[in-house]
Amino acid sequence: MPEANTAPERNTAAERSTVRVGMTMFFQNYADWERYEAKEAGRSAEPLDPQTDIKRYEEELDTALAAEDQGWDSLWTVEHHVSPYTMIPNPVQLLSFIAGATSRIDVGTMVVVLPWHHPLRVAEDITTLQYQLRGRTPYIGFGRGAARREFRQLGLEMGESRTRFDEAIQVVKLALTQESFSFKGEHYTFEDVTMRPRPRDPQALIDNFHFSWGSPSSAPIGARFGLKPLIIPQRPWDDYHAELAEFGRARAEAGFGPARPRIHMNVFCGENEQEAAEHARRFIPQYADSARRNYELDSGHFATTKGYEHYAGQSEAMNAAGGAAKLMGDAYLANHVWGTPDQCVDKMRRIAAAFRPEEFMLVMRYGDMPREVAAKSTDLFAREVMPAIQALPLEDPIDYRAAVDA
Repeated sequence: MPEANTAPERNTAAERSTVRVGMTMFFQNYADWERYEAKEAGRSAEPLDPQTDIKRYEEELDTALAAEDQGWDSLWTVEHHVSPYTMIPNPVQLLSFIAGATSRIDVGTMVVVLPWHHPLRVAEDITTLQYQLRGRTPYIGFGRGAARREFRQLGLEMGESRTRFDEAIQVVKLALTQESFSFKGEHYTFEDVTMRPRPRDPQALIDNFHFSWGSPSSAPIGARFGLKPLIIPQRPWDDYHAELAEFGRARAEAGFGPARPRIHMNVFCGENEQEAAEHARRFIPQYADSARRNYELDSGHFATTKGYEHYAGQSEAMNAAGGAAKLMGDAYLANHVWGTPDQCVDKMRRIAAAFRPEEFMLVMRYGDMPREVAAKSTDLFAREVMPAIQALPLEDPIDYRAAVDA
C-alpha cells in the first residue's frame, strides 16, 4: 500500500493564479482505419502508403512548434501503438523534442501507459525531460491502458494492467525520491538500485503526477498514490462529479488533500454558427469513431478480461441502444467544445465553474480534418477564445469529501 503523505500539498501553480490552456498533439491517420482493419482481420487490403503518415506527422509538428508564439501555456501528447488512432508511440520522446525546440512552453503526457513500460526507464525518461525543459514544468499523466491490440502487440497480458500499474507507480516514485531503493513485487524486483541522473527537483515531478481513468471504478487506483485527476470526458459531465468524489476520497484516505483536475477536450472554433456546426458534426464524430475502433468498444472481449468489467457492460449497453458509433459521436458532440468564439468561451466558462480545473488541454485537429481547416480554427481560438479562458481565476479545488460527508 502507498505511504500516507500528511504534508501540505505544494502549490505548484504559485506563479500563476489563472486557468491554463494547453494544446494536445494527436497525430491521427483516420483515413487509414478501413484498410488497417481489413489487413488486421486477414482480408485483402492495399499496402499502406507511408506518405500519409509522413505528411500528417510533419504538419502536426509544424502546428505544435507554432503554439508557443500563439500563447498556449503547454503542449501535451498521448501514447498509442500500432494503429492509425494516434501515431505517438513514445510521448516523452516527442516532448523531449518539443523541449529542445521551444523556450517558454510547458509539456505534459496524457498519458504514459505504465503497464507498457519498465518503471525504472519511465523514471529515467521523465527525469531527463525535466532537465531538458531547463526550469519549465513537465506534467506527467499516467494510465493503465484499455486497447487489446496494443497489449497483444507489446507482448503483455491486459488482465495484469492493474497490478502492473500499482507496482510501477511505486517504483517510479521510489526511484525519483530515494538515492537507493529496493522493491519486491509480483512483476518488478529491485535490490539497492540508484537511478542516475538524480532529478533536479523530484518533488516537483511528483506534485505534477496525474491519473486518467476510463471506467468509474478505476478512479481511485491512481488517487491513492497521490496522483491528481486528469479527465478525458467519455460520459456526460455530471457523471464526473461522483467519480471525482471517489477520487478525492481515495486521495484523502492516503493522506492527500483536494486537487484541481486537468481537463482534455476536442475543440472546433468557427467564425459563424453554420461553419462551426458543419465542421464539428463531421470531425468530432470521426474522433469518437477512431476511439471506438481503437478500443474495440463494440466487441465482447472485455467480458473475459480481468479489470475491465465496466467496458463489458458499456459495450452491451451501446450495442443494445443502436450501436457504439452513433452513440459515441453524439456524446462527444454534447461533451466537447465547438461553436463561435463566444459560444466556445461560454461553454468553457461553464465547465470551469463546475469543475474548477487547473488547465484545459485541447486537441485542435482530429479525424481527417484538413490542415487548413484546423489552422483556421486554431488561429481563431487562440486570438478570441484563449485569452478569455486564461483570464479565469484559478479557484480552490472542490472538496468532494465535504459534499460526500454532508
